[in-house]
Amino acid sequence: MKQERGVWQVLLIIFILGALIGGFIGSVAGGYYFTNKNKFTSSEEKITNITPTQEIYIPSSLGAFEKEIVAVVKKTMPAVVNISTVTLVEDFFFGIYPSSGVGSGFIIDPKGYILTNYHVVARARKIDVTLSEGKKYSGRVVGYDRRSDLAVIKIDANNLPYLPLGDSDKLEPGQFVIAIGNPFGLNRTVTLGIVSALNRTIVEPNGVRLENLIQTDAAINPGNSGGPLINIKGEVIGINTAIKSDAQGIGFAIPINKAKQIAEKLIKEGKITYPWLGIRGYAITTDLLDYIKFPVQKGVVIAEVIPGGPADKAGLRGGNRVIYVDSTQIIVGGDIIVKIDGKPVESMEELRSEIQKRKVGDVVSITYVRGDKEYTVKIKLEAMPEDLSG
Repeated sequence: MKQERGVWQVLLIIFILGALIGGFIGSVAGGYYFTNKNKFTSSEEKITNITPTQEIYIPSSLGAFEKEIVAVVKKTMPAVVNISTVTLVEDFFFGIYPSSGVGSGFIIDPKGYILTNYHVVARARKIDVTLSEGKKYSGRVVGYDRRSDLAVIKIDANNLPYLPLGDSDKLEPGQFVIAIGNPFGLNRTVTLGIVSALNRTIVEPNGVRLENLIQTDAAINPGNSGGPLINIKGEVIGINTAIKSDAQGIGFAIPINKAKQIAEKLIKEGKITYPWLGIRGYAITTDLLDYIKFPVQKGVVIAEVIPGGPADKAGLRGGNRVIYVDSTQIIVGGDIIVKIDGKPVESMEELRSEIQKRKVGDVVSITYVRGDKEYTVKIKLEAMPEDLSG
């Protein structure tokens, strides 16, 4: 009995000590919390009161987001049109026969002007435009620009619904976008995605090089070409143009800011005239410098000078021999352009961009390196031939 009583006394002492220690720790922690309460509060406020550097769309709920998407589609759908064409195709065995095609477009003016891709209406003998309510019109090409893959067609109608054009320069990757069109003839198809990337460059099957494109994962398929890519405000920010056929969720759209300028000129003049230097070339890159010894570290190597073009008339020279770098054919030995009007250029994109800022007939100063010497020559820009680029 005495032994059991001793055990219970020990357990009681341990329990009392535990209670005392626990209370002490709790009182210290509580005091620390109340003493530093303002610090915690101010820290939380700093986190929740961060001001975003850019305007970001944040739906209050999934239901609200869906309602906004539906509202945008209802608002913009009446101005999206179906374009069907008939072209004549020459075949070795069957002679000449008609071939039909489908595409999309959208009304940009209540008088019946419609913006679409050039490849949608290229060589078309007949163009039919069907509006959202089903009424069909005969369309005619007002003007087209093969190099930008854009065209304007016209239907004889007035007071038509039309789409507002946004500002594609303000786009950011991650923004929601909506594509509307007629993929595979499935009229009024709507897909939703985001801006995946900006400033992409692709070469279309017909050889046309398109630069500064919008990349999107909104589903785009054959028949979507020429249709609008729309932001959450219902503004057109791009023209759906191409897809990467061996991938999923990789589509491309022409920025609307570029299309605006071209559409205005096509409506007024029927065509676009580009200033032209008349060369084909490539940039000196760090990878190339590992294999090829150039006299300069940066610049545009002229691979080819187009006979009879402005650069040819000024005496610039293209490459004179071919070498292979990792199984890629490289033409070397040509002049290297390093400046235009005193401004350094390091790629064909930069050189082409600078040329496009000028007009046909303008004179530019081209600084180039030949051998180990630098020269400057004046070149008068000419109009680019229809079947050439560069």
